Amino acid sequence: MKKLAQIAHSRAGDKGNTLMLSLIPFEEKDYPLLLQEVTAERVKKHLGFQVQGEVIRYELPLLNALVFTCQDALTSGVTTSLALDAHGKSLSYALLEMEIDAG
Repeated sequence: MKKLAQIAHSRAGDKGNTLMLSLIPFEEKDYPLLLQEVTAERVKKHLGFQVQGEVIRYELPLLNALVFTCQDALTSGVTTSLALDAHGKSLSYALLEMEIDAG
């Protein structure tokens, strides 16, 4: 088992109550592993403490990247949230804590 942080990096963005998380491998050869192991369902389960809505995975093969759109993830939205991290930036680090079967 490996943590995603060992093979990839992540960035976070937000729009209202929606969080976007990118996942980009350090090395191109690891992109197929991310495709196989990091599904929308696994991300939803891993971030279940924060993400209340649907998680959708988008594949960007020309960039060797994945983007996850997480609905209802920012406690009503940045401008009205009382959360310490209203923008969800720390959730990119939480995603990188996910363990995957890397062979």
